[in-house]
Amino acid sequence: MNVKKFQKKKEDFVCEHCGAEVFGNGYTNHCPKCLWSKHVDINPGDRKNPCGGAMQPVSVFTREGKYMLVHRCLKCKEERTIRTIPEDNFEQIIALSQVTIK
Repeated sequence: MNVKKFQKKKEDFVCEHCGAEVFGNGYTNHCPKCLWSKHVDINPGDRKNPCGGAMQPVSVFTREGKYMLVHRCLKCKEERTIRTIPEDNFEQIIALSQVTIK
């Protein structure tokens, strides 16, 4: 059986961490203002994870010239790595990288 690992799902949402209105493009999975996310997927876009915990951005690193965010769920402690997007608050990325370096 061939199971699709990614499902494009265009959804707008209000960030539960900072209250920003986020307009999704089908790939949006975190708030570009504060970089927080929500633990709702097992595979990207499926919305099948019952956890629903807040995903805190805990570190940043580069891979192939791209900034990658690491989120940790405050409820179940699972970690996920995602790419940043051009709309992300770069000051937040820099601040997170300075915390990561310490």
